[in-house]
Amino acid sequence: MSPPPAATVAMPDYGRPVTGWRLRLYTVIFEADTRAGRAFDVTLIGAILASVLVVILDSIADIHARHARLLSVLEWGFTLLFTAEYLARLACVRHPGRYARSAFGIIDLLAVVPTYLAVLVPGLHALIDVRVLRLLRVFRIFKLGAYVAEFGALGQALAASRRKILVFMSFVMLVVVVMGTLMYVVEGPANGYTSIPVGIYWAITTMTTVGFGDITPKTDIGRFLASLMMLLGWGTLAVPTGIVSAEFTAQRSGRAPTTRTCHACLTEGHSPAARFCRDCGAPLPPWQHDAGPAG
Repeated sequence: MSPPPAATVAMPDYGRPVTGWRLRLYTVIFEADTRAGRAFDVTLIGAILASVLVVILDSIADIHARHARLLSVLEWGFTLLFTAEYLARLACVRHPGRYARSAFGIIDLLAVVPTYLAVLVPGLHALIDVRVLRLLRVFRIFKLGAYVAEFGALGQALAASRRKILVFMSFVMLVVVVMGTLMYVVEGPANGYTSIPVGIYWAITTMTTVGFGDITPKTDIGRFLASLMMLLGWGTLAVPTGIVSAEFTAQRSGRAPTTRTCHACLTEGHSPAARFCRDCGAPLPPWQHDAGPAG
């Protein structure tokens, strides 16, 4: 059964332009099934990784002292590049305000705002908050999700597994609350378990096999409970991994990923033969791709 016509479906309308230079720019920026689109994505991935590396190096005191000017020039270069990219994205969609309020739009904005704020806000250089602004540039790493198809597949697997993971986490919380309370009763304040929250903290660190060692049971019963928690921790780590892996495998085997995008709601990843958007039902534009591999 075919989806209903786009006119009968309530949906956001801020996506693909119909004709002109905006359509050509949109195809390059938002769709990666052409040589130009792949080149754009690869360039942006390199720029994102390099800009995050600059921020990391700038946080090292010795490197900052010796190469502060070079790092500053590089940072401004990346900021101007990402600013141009952000403006290009706003220019090539039909309703830029809606894109700006989307998750990727906010991430794009976070990639450039901190550098400008550090300059525009008077006296900010004298405050410790300037370090926060500099570290906010690391949010650029989230921009990778827009260019790597596997990020989208992993996100879909996590979304599909969210109920199972929520049920599992609820079970884990019940276990740590019960075991933390038991350890508070068995060991007591004399052995460091001064309250039930402290017991719960111990239960979480033990179940996750972290075991900081700042609080340890001293009684035989307490050690028996700790042993149970350690054994339970092995299974605890395996369950969510299996849930997400199974969902990820199921999605990967279903269809080959593409960057074919709906013109209305910007949903990505439609199959080459699809005629309608799987989310909003709008008619899909023709799939633009190269016949052979990128050179």
